[in-house]
Amino acid sequence: MSKEPGNKIATENRKARHDYHIHETYEVGLVLTGTEVKSLRAGKANLKDAYARIDNHGEVMLHNMHISPYDQGNRFNHEPLRTRKLLMHHYEIIKLIGKTKEKGYTLVPLKVYFTRGKAKLELGLATGKKLYDKRQDLAAKDAKREMDRAFKDKQRE
Repeated sequence: MSKEPGNKIATENRKARHDYHIHETYEVGLVLTGTEVKSLRAGKANLKDAYARIDNHGEVMLHNMHISPYDQGNRFNHEPLRTRKLLMHHYEIIKLIGKTKEKGYTLVPLKVYFTRGKAKLELGLATGKKLYDKRQDLAAKDAKREMDRAFKDKQRE
């Protein structure tokens, strides 16, 4: 995703990159109701336990994404954990069907953002990390932080 000034991130799943190896990412549309869009614009959404699955009809569905009910919503408010349809090109869905049937691949939502007034979701094709992979990533991150800190101290002298 480009860092254009029109892209406003509504919510992000930071833990996904810690728990999964992301192999490919896709920008997909979300089918939402009016109060869901208003809650998303206010940043009241959570992708923590969310996942995507391709159903028997060839549609990609998003499960367990929590969007809080809109504060000013009345009886027309939405169900917070309802299953939402994702909009993708047919050839991308066919490609994903083949990939997700392979062992270990899953579809993980990474972030929800607005671009040109439309809600978009960044969906990642991922495999789970083992515990030692997570430890290696943390060690590399700490080493990079130490190098940057040492370089910054060296520049001050």
